[in-house]
Amino acid sequence: MPDQYEGDDSSSPGQTVASEQTPLLRSDTSSQTSRSAPSSPECQDAPAADGDEANQKVSPRRAVAIILSIYVLIFLQASNMSGMTMAQSAIAEDLDAYEYAMWFTSAYLIALSSLAPLTGRLATIFSPRSMVLVASVFFALGGVITAGAYSFSVFILGRVVTGMGGAGLMVLAFILVLELTSKKQRGLFVGMVNAGFTMGISLGAVVFGILIPVTGWRALFWIQVPAGFIAGLGVYFSIPKSFTSGQGEGGKGVSISTKLKKIDYLGAVVLTATIVCFLYGLSGKIEVTPILVSLGLLIIFVLIERFVAADPIIPIAILQDRGTLLSCFSQFGFMASRWAVLFYAPITALAVFGLSPGASGSMLIPTNIGFGAGGLLVGWLHVCRAGSFWTSCLVSIALFAVSLLTLSISSSPSISIWVYITTLFFNGLFTGATLNYTLAHMLHLTLPENHYIATSLLGTFRGFAGSFGSAIGGGIFMRTLRGSLERGFRVVDGTDQLSQGRKKLVSRLIGSPAFVYNGGLGDIDQQVAVQGYVDGLKVLFQAALVLSFMVLVIQAAAGWKGPLDKKEDTEEFREALMEHDPELEA
Repeated sequence: MPDQYEGDDSSSPGQTVASEQTPLLRSDTSSQTSRSAPSSPECQDAPAADGDEANQKVSPRRAVAIILSIYVLIFLQASNMSGMTMAQSAIAEDLDAYEYAMWFTSAYLIALSSLAPLTGRLATIFSPRSMVLVASVFFALGGVITAGAYSFSVFILGRVVTGMGGAGLMVLAFILVLELTSKKQRGLFVGMVNAGFTMGISLGAVVFGILIPVTGWRALFWIQVPAGFIAGLGVYFSIPKSFTSGQGEGGKGVSISTKLKKIDYLGAVVLTATIVCFLYGLSGKIEVTPILVSLGLLIIFVLIERFVAADPIIPIAILQDRGTLLSCFSQFGFMASRWAVLFYAPITALAVFGLSPGASGSMLIPTNIGFGAGGLLVGWLHVCRAGSFWTSCLVSIALFAVSLLTLSISSSPSISIWVYITTLFFNGLFTGATLNYTLAHMLHLTLPENHYIATSLLGTFRGFAGSFGSAIGGGIFMRTLRGSLERGFRVVDGTDQLSQGRKKLVSRLIGSPAFVYNGGLGDIDQQVAVQGYVDGLKVLFQAALVLSFMVLVIQAAAGWKGPLDKKEDTEEFREALMEHDPELEA
């Protein structure tokens, strides 16, 4: 149960032993991991890293070029999420698409999330080197379509194509970390990838907001075209041609036609349709029909993978693996809670503390600085080995829950805004730590040959969380806000029914948080409006708190022993029996 190291140990004759010298990914499914006694989790106290080498190596110059290029790609991918909030009004006005503005972001996120599992599977067939270039081409092509769009439909097509490229970039970034870093370095570089992502989220809105009045919205997408394509070329030419998937399926001597035959096309189509329907049902107003259709398609997908596909998109071993699936569901709930913070922290600053729109948007900076710091510190100081991080996962999730409780209390004008900002920082800090720990622990729970697919599946569930968090969390917040506003105005007016003027005021306050302090309200009406937002935010963060406790239980149920541990336990039990009764050996 406690976090422990995987070190070298003796083995019985003929037994294959995986230790720190063993490559992270290998095709031998019978490899085993031997363990030493639990020791200090600090990196400086870890066993010697002799033989703890990356699966594949590149020169320092190539490594620097890969890191810089991947950072550019991740930044562009993440900035397309937050930056759209600043560009949305200008685009909607230009395309006359006010009623459909929500799809500017939703179309990108749906494409991003739905293709992530397919990307992970393709990376086991084709070289990640080539796939990064293809993903960057799609990303750049999406930018061309988006920037040149003069109708809503063409603009959405551009966003979908951009999302298709973005789906590959994040997954492939993690795959490159798995291949090019040792176990001791892996945690630090995972933290760096997460830091690049959160940097894009934090600065995307700022950059878009500054440039739109100067350049217009189309220029913002034109700029991304050469940047994305050049960064993709940077990765492609920096990775040697000998670079493979690391799993033996896409090596040299295998023709393109043979590789293409390996793809489970039917499973890929059904899986993509499943995710699209699910996210479509959660986008904006929750629609039951597409969600039910997605459940039906999910059943069909499982049947295809089990009985039809010769080489499944998601291997049955993963679909049946408790640790992997529970890790994914835990990640889904955790990130849904996190997105509630990201969506509503600026609204809190705007409607509760009365800050300007620019200052309110900057509320994302401290929490995302914390996010990057948490991932980097954990990767540098602790996740510098392979093995179980069960306890660390639970502690970091529990601390995250405490920060949500603090946010529910501090989202009030009676509390200093610096308390709120500090809490946002620690919420981000615990988020970054949790994501690093849970990824490392999931890799421990998963067979090495399934690491690519499991990592992409985890990314898909993270993608679900944004839509789920905004839909469910938004519904809870809006219902509570409306109820509080209506009660408050009924008390102020001394009536049981609101007048038409009050109803319009309630609708306007719900749709525009800035109206609370900038709408010319009287003192009493403003107090009602502020209290309405305080009540809504309090209930929202408390709901996220309850969800985080559910996440804690699910993560705990994922277990602390990986498949290699269980195999070794069986061998140890067998050896103990033979020592007790030598006749059993015969």
